[in-house]
This record gives sequence, structure tokens and C-alpha cells, in this order.
Amino acid sequence: MFRLIQTFAVVTALGLAAGCSSGADVDEASVAGARQKKAAGPAFWVDPDSPAARQGRLWQRQGRAADAELLQRIAGQPAALWPAGEIDPTPLVRRATRAAAEAGQRVLLTAYNIPHRDCGQHSAGGAADADAYREWIGRFADAIGDAEAVVVLEPDAVAHIVDGCTPRELHAERERLLGEAISRLKAQPRTEVYLDAGNPAWITDPYALVEPLERAGIEGADGFALNVSNFQTTEDTTAYGKKLSERLGGKHFVIDTSRNGNGPLPGVWCNPPGRALGTRPTTDTGDPVVDAYLWIKRPGESDGTCEGGPAAGRWWPEYALGLARNAGA
Repeated sequence: MFRLIQTFAVVTALGLAAGCSSGADVDEASVAGARQKKAAGPAFWVDPDSPAARQGRLWQRQGRAADAELLQRIAGQPAALWPAGEIDPTPLVRRATRAAAEAGQRVLLTAYNIPHRDCGQHSAGGAADADAYREWIGRFADAIGDAEAVVVLEPDAVAHIVDGCTPRELHAERERLLGEAISRLKAQPRTEVYLDAGNPAWITDPYALVEPLERAGIEGADGFALNVSNFQTTEDTTAYGKKLSERLGGKHFVIDTSRNGNGPLPGVWCNPPGRALGTRPTTDTGDPVVDAYLWIKRPGESDGTCEGGPAAGRWWPEYALGLARNAGA
């Protein structure tokens, strides 16, 4: 179900100063200070030409007004842009950052092009080698320029080190590339970076992620991201994130709530039926360690060729409609 929010505002720095621990370890003054930092700032930019927006306009023309209205639950919310790794990210990133800047807003982006990406599964691919990745992430950062942006860095990359999917001989290079990417992106004056750390159903022991995240340069990032493209509940993900945060010097985190409204479907991670949109994007999380609930996965884009879906990342209008319908009011 949708959770009602007040104003969707994002602070000038989503990543609050490190040093806070879990909610149980933070005194009232610390909590008040953290909330004060979240109280103001530009909203995230909503792409007026997103697949959901285009689909809604098409359905309006076709007389499917009720479905178009439901789809507005997706089209009207900010969701991350995922520039394709196979091409220069500059045009897409620059278009979005310019539009956001003109509106006095910030843009949410996902960088997803690490070599040997997704271990040859549904989202296989990535840069050809380390040098190709460095060039790509450099272009990505250059395109952001001095715009206000939040970047979720390389979903799955660290978790695939921990679960053994990524061969051991590639671990050191991957961690080095992630650290370099954090440094490169943070060289932009108003860019926040959250390094992906999987989800609680994948790496069930959060402490197993600590050393790989540290080797990957989490210290230089604003925090970490959880539940990207997954369906774990916000409650479970928050508890998991707090355990990880405690071992990372109080690092803050963001949670992908784009499709977790009905939680996970046991045994099905790829396009599970019956799921729902989750909490709308907001920084009003009520928790000083959770910087934001964000829609990182774009609702309605397929996880892969499973459960009748198209290729990973392709728009699937009927699945999108189901997510919106199941979310309720």
C-alpha cells in the first residue's frame, strides 16, 4: 500500500555526517539534528518523458482513461535513470541534469556498468575491461558537472563478491574500480554517492558485507543503498541496514521502495506476480540513519525474461499496471 507522505523534499546532502549509529544508539538531540538537516532542499526531478508517462498518454488516446490514471501513480513519481553501459552516458545524464537544474531540482541516477556485471545472468554485460569502465564512469561524472545529483553505484557488484558469483580473481579489480568510481563521482561538487549493498534476503548476514564494502571505498561514499530492484519490506531492510551501519561507522543508507508494497514472493525474485508499489520517494523516513526511500528500480521495467517478461530493463506496461493497481489508494 502507498504510504502517505508530506512534501517530497531532499536535503542538500542526503548523506548526513557519519558517526551516528542505529536509532537505538542515537540520543534525542542527535535525532533532532539529523531531522533538521533533512528539513529542506530541492525535490527530485520527475522525467516527463518516462516510459510510464508515455504509456499513460497512449492509453488516454486509446480510451483507457482508468488505466492511464492508475499509471500516473508511477509516472508522477521520481525514479532513477539508468544510462546504458553500451553507449556514452553523456547525452542522457546531461539532459536530465539540465532539466532538473532548470526546475531547481536534483536528479537520481544509477551507474550500472561494472565489468562482468550480473555474472552472466539476466542483466549480463558491463564494460569490456577496467579501462573501459574508468572512461565510462568519467564521462558519467563529467555529464553531471555541478548539478545536484544522487548516484546509486553499481547494484549487485559488492554482493556478488560475497556470494561467490564473481570469480575470486576479479574481486580486487572490482573493489578497486568501485573505490575509484566513488572518488571520481565525489569530485563533482554536488553529487551524493550510495554504494549498493544488496538486500537482506540475498546476503543474509549483513556483517559479511563489511570488509568488501570497506575495500570498495565505502568510507568515501555518502552511504550505501539497499533493496535495489528487489521486494523486501522496508521494515526488514531497515533492521538489516542498521546492523550494517553499526559496523561501518554509522554510515547512512537509502532503501529502494519502488516495488516492495506487498513484500517479496517467496522463491521468486524475477518479475514476481502480485507485487505492489511501495512508499513514495521521500526523505521523511522518521529515522536519522535512513536518508531516503527512493524508487531506484523503475517500476514497470522488467527484471528479465522470466514470468513472461521482456528482456531486463525493458518496459512492461501490464506489469506496471499491476504494481499500480495493487498499491491501492
